[in-house]
Amino acid sequence: MIGKHVLVWGMARSGVAAAKLLNDAGAYVRINDLKTAEALGDSMAPLKAEGIEWRLGEPVENCLDGMDMMVISPGIPAEQPAVALARSKGIEVIGEVELAYRLGRGHVVAVTGTNGKTTTTTLLGEIFKNAGRISYVVGNIGDPYSAYASQMKDDDMVVCELSSFQLETVDTFRPEISLILNLTEDHLNRHHTMENYAAVKERVFMNQRGDDCVVLNYDDPITRGMAAHVKCRVVWFSRTQVPPEGAFVKDRLIMFGRSDAPTPVCKVEDVYIPGPHNLENALAATAAAICAGVPAPVVRHTLRTFHGVEHRIETVRVLDGVKYINDSKGTNPDSTVKAVETMKEPTVIILGGSEKNSDFGKMCEVIRRNPITYAVLIGKTGERIGEALKAHGFTAFEYAGYDFEQAIRISRAHAVTGGNVLLSPACASFDMFSDYEARGREFKRIVNELKEA
Repeated sequence: MIGKHVLVWGMARSGVAAAKLLNDAGAYVRINDLKTAEALGDSMAPLKAEGIEWRLGEPVENCLDGMDMMVISPGIPAEQPAVALARSKGIEVIGEVELAYRLGRGHVVAVTGTNGKTTTTTLLGEIFKNAGRISYVVGNIGDPYSAYASQMKDDDMVVCELSSFQLETVDTFRPEISLILNLTEDHLNRHHTMENYAAVKERVFMNQRGDDCVVLNYDDPITRGMAAHVKCRVVWFSRTQVPPEGAFVKDRLIMFGRSDAPTPVCKVEDVYIPGPHNLENALAATAAAICAGVPAPVVRHTLRTFHGVEHRIETVRVLDGVKYINDSKGTNPDSTVKAVETMKEPTVIILGGSEKNSDFGKMCEVIRRNPITYAVLIGKTGERIGEALKAHGFTAFEYAGYDFEQAIRISRAHAVTGGNVLLSPACASFDMFSDYEARGREFKRIVNELKEA
């Protein structure tokens, strides 16, 4: 990158990390965001190095002259007119993940799918750490890939969670192992159709060849069909069937290998994190880890001791006999379905958030059939979810609008001793919060400040 003129468009966490990485690599860096430096605040402190050109608070179209490359934020759709304009001027357009891959080193394991990405990515990072490997857990999980790319060594493990937004702008990215966990309706406000969404997800393995490995969900018809497009080794995981090769369940044991001669890894009951969806995450991580050369005993130990991730079916506290559960990472209906199916006690659920054009029908039917006793609806999608609940015969709900504290107070009033209050919104958070993490932290703050009755 020495001497290249690079524009970084979008000053969220990944953009700041990309600009710093480029500057350290000897590029001439120009940064742009519609927000001003004042609005962006302290997040810009790492970019006060000499030589970085700040062009904040102005249209990106004004910043293209003289650039060789543009690195765009995942929040910026690749179909934006400014992206087409840049390409028409001969400017290469890539994303932060592609940049970090080009400048980083190590053995890359890439995790994508609609749900379970963060849990599986974190679990894999723990498995590699327990195997004695230096590992970096990066990407959509929170820490940008670019933040650590310059530190990586050839033998390090890089476990990268990838959203569909990040996959839109990869080009030469070639992980040694990729995982596609599942595919259900999500982000259709950006990708428009499920076909487009699936095609973007397939970009995770588009450059894989030879001894590279793709781990796919044998139980998901969409991911199972993706095997026809793969040009390297396919390894499966399955909770309900026995695939030709991979990680699967037999006689209540997690097994790995060929269907006719598998090796036991551990008992299903040994997996610490609860729920059928987490068993699937454990199977996917097992397949990827063993393909990467991790011994089965290390995998077994990690599955027994891994306690899960923040904001994903996370117990916050028990108050007056009621368990409060933070599943703020439930940002689409299918993710919330998985959380609901984990509940065994009477549960009050908080639903709603910003719009992604999701279909709430299946979720509402699952809510009706499971021990959900009451729903509190919030945010922009609250009324639409209410209509969907009514259409499926569930009428025990009320609206709390945009008042998050009120939603929690209502939930507490309807909860019963021995039951749960579950925040699993089935929606993104941008109508009320900066991201799902901020929503989850606020839930925990409010819940932890509640006084005993």
